[in-house]
Amino acid sequence: MDPAAIGVRIASGVVTPLIKKLFVRPGPGAGLVAEPVRIDALVSFRGERRDLAEQDVRRLVTALVRQAVRTGERPLPHDEEEAVGHALTRTMLALGTLTLTDVEAVSLGHEELATRLRRADGDATRDLSADATYLHHRLLDTACLHILNFFTQRSTFVARTLVEQSRRQAELIAKVDELIARDPLPGARDVAFEQRYLAYIAKKHGKLTIFGIDLADSPGKWPLDAAYLSLTATERGRHLGDVRVGDDWHQVFDAHLDPTPRPADEALATHDRVLLRGEAGSGKTTLIQWLAVSAARPDLGENAERMAYLHDRVPYVLPLRTLTRHGERLPAPKDFLAAVGSPLAGTQPDGWEARVLTSARALVLVDGIDEVPDAERARTRAWLADLIEAYPGNRWLVTSRPSAVREDWLTDEDFTELTLAPMSGADVTAFIRRWHTAAATGARDEDLALRAYEAQLLEAVRTKPDLGVLATNPLMCGLVCALHRDRRGFLPLGRKDLYTAALSMLLIRRDRERHMAVPELREEPQLQLLQRLAYWLIRNGRTAMDRTRATTIIGDALPAVPELAALGDADAVYTHFLHRSGLLREPGPGTVEFVHRTFQDFLGARAAVEEGDFGVLAGHAADDQWEDVIRMAVAQGRPRERAELLGDLLAQGDSFPAGSPGRKRAHLLAAACLEHAADLAPAVRAEVERRTAELIPPRTPADARELGLVGPVVLDLLPGLDGLSEEEAQLVTIAATHVRSDAAIPLLSRYADHPHDEVRRQLMWGWSRFDCRLYADGVISKLDDGRTNFTLRTDEQVDELFRLGLRPRLLDIRESVSGEAASRLLAACERTYLILTVAHLRTLADDLGHTPSGPSQPGVTELILTCLDLSRLEPIDLERIQMLFPRLQRLLVPDTFDVQVRSSAVDFTVEPY
Repeated sequence: MDPAAIGVRIASGVVTPLIKKLFVRPGPGAGLVAEPVRIDALVSFRGERRDLAEQDVRRLVTALVRQAVRTGERPLPHDEEEAVGHALTRTMLALGTLTLTDVEAVSLGHEELATRLRRADGDATRDLSADATYLHHRLLDTACLHILNFFTQRSTFVARTLVEQSRRQAELIAKVDELIARDPLPGARDVAFEQRYLAYIAKKHGKLTIFGIDLADSPGKWPLDAAYLSLTATERGRHLGDVRVGDDWHQVFDAHLDPTPRPADEALATHDRVLLRGEAGSGKTTLIQWLAVSAARPDLGENAERMAYLHDRVPYVLPLRTLTRHGERLPAPKDFLAAVGSPLAGTQPDGWEARVLTSARALVLVDGIDEVPDAERARTRAWLADLIEAYPGNRWLVTSRPSAVREDWLTDEDFTELTLAPMSGADVTAFIRRWHTAAATGARDEDLALRAYEAQLLEAVRTKPDLGVLATNPLMCGLVCALHRDRRGFLPLGRKDLYTAALSMLLIRRDRERHMAVPELREEPQLQLLQRLAYWLIRNGRTAMDRTRATTIIGDALPAVPELAALGDADAVYTHFLHRSGLLREPGPGTVEFVHRTFQDFLGARAAVEEGDFGVLAGHAADDQWEDVIRMAVAQGRPRERAELLGDLLAQGDSFPAGSPGRKRAHLLAAACLEHAADLAPAVRAEVERRTAELIPPRTPADARELGLVGPVVLDLLPGLDGLSEEEAQLVTIAATHVRSDAAIPLLSRYADHPHDEVRRQLMWGWSRFDCRLYADGVISKLDDGRTNFTLRTDEQVDELFRLGLRPRLLDIRESVSGEAASRLLAACERTYLILTVAHLRTLADDLGHTPSGPSQPGVTELILTCLDLSRLEPIDLERIQMLFPRLQRLLVPDTFDVQVRSSAVDFTVEPY
């Protein structure tokens, strides 16, 4: 028989693992038996030696079908692929009914073995189409060929008697593999290119720039999987249902509260389309790198299982700053690689991108909606909508700064909106440790000093509130680490001083530390040129410009800064800034941008202040791309200039009708600028506070969150309890819990005495945003009234409950709490109402299952089970739950749960939510 006609054209290395799993490995004496073992005694899914369930066989066969279709087999509709998988599973399960010995099977040959299996399964292909039946038969032939080869290898008896046949089978398999390599089918060309493309993506995005570690002899980049810090994201709360506790009803999750932050890199595991918002420097681009590498590389160490949901996804990283830098049309799929400057552009098989998208295997990562000029965002949205409609079923992540687009900007396209959470105290600690590990040089004395700086900085971040407020995102943490080392343990306070010191470090100290032979230049002339580049970008709504434009701006400015003439002409000055300052980079040929938007905004604000463009700044108060520019302009201005700019901001707000979004935005921006105005006329400050007070108390939860983001300045304006309605009190607590400063704790402590359940729930939610112990003493200690649901997110919070002697009856234990801490808490509390993750339920089963009867027996009457990733659920055993919680009256589970009842002996009701 022609070898080309045997089996599916996939390498034997794909089929062999499947065959090995279908059969039981014999013990060491199996080769000494008088007669060969029968096939039905070998299979792993029958009799006492059962290792595989039918669903396991189906999973293995499904993978084989998918691989066959991907590598060039005749294409089938998706539902037909599933039908082939079901039919082949039935046929493979027929192995357990054959009474042949392995020797007889080898003698028959693979074709006759396949024929007997088809007879035994009762014709599983009778409902398949002709194409599907053809694929079933080819896959079965291939499997049988490998089964026989497996038999020739497993038994010493068979190996002695059938050595010649074994050789012929091995030669046959080798020839098939060689034929595949020599004459690949069209689908195989896609696979070959994908392997090259994924390797390129893994390498390109597998390094993370860590700010400041290149000051001496350390590398400028660090392996992503070693330096990546898992970010968290929050979603608007959803009302999942009501639970009756005693005579009262409680909402499972309050619709006005953000739920527990969850890992941002797992957002696409539960949502196919996500719009992710995050402040500048919060890690949006780093997250996109991580997702791209996770899809391209299966070997992610301890993160491999967590990121397995991206397996077989093809990532497309589409930074909008690159796609729109020259005002080009946004690309069609066939132009994705060319648009981002990939060296593989033009080498992909024709139509490859469309085939990936059509098969719903794409991971499309669109970075930086905020970096598209406002006038072009509608066009960008239409481009996204067209792609999604043309290629449904793929996974999409779009990132943006928080205020760049309205809240429902992509709602019509079924996008879920998430917001990157600020770094927690544990995140900051982890980042500082990883930064100092990355900065290590290997020199003993230097690294000892570095570890001393690390310990000193960790203590400073913990004990100095101002510093802790600054270090809330990866960029700022990197700045803090770099400056702390550069200044031998001394740090500036405040964003303006931090950025000023960082610029000085990059422009002056960087080359000195590297002993570079470059002209000695003062800092000010360099800033003059850089800020002109930054201001041009800001005025034109861009984040990148042509190199020719940059050299023109530099050339026009050189006569005013003759000190830089030592470097040469405009091209030489540009080259110096590109290679020596650490502030500019070329993302593609002929294009330049600042290494981070934050530096562009800071330098652009410096230029605006020097030119006195206060009216221009105020006129852009409603433009999110100018928000940080305006804040930094206030920080860098002199007192008279600050007063003028703030006055213009107030006037700009007053030009809008009362209660309009434009008026509110301008006045809130003026209030946010106060924290940067160290020296300001009292009358101006009072006027800004008066306008802000008009927005207090806030009218909606969204208004409250926006008010809290203004910062600590609003705390003095928020009212006390007297005269507030329950709804107003709730909105005030929402605003205060969104102020990122421990200065909010005294105000929140006063609200802890409020009887309204919604107020107390908001106070409980706010615990993770503040110093754990300070908040526990000031707020949490007052909430254990038997009605407030205690939500625990960390082991440290559990420890604080024990320290305070609190034993709440209503508990919500989140997945981030360790099993040990959860077990300790459950054993100590006389709880009646419990929200628990499925993971904790399984972890705690042994601990609680052996608790003796008596007063400490779990008293839960209402239990709600949750799971972050519903795709990983296993059946829930109600009988086991009855044993763990004997007083249970009501169990609420997601409507997608598989509830397994082994007996009817349960005394509680089960309800979906």
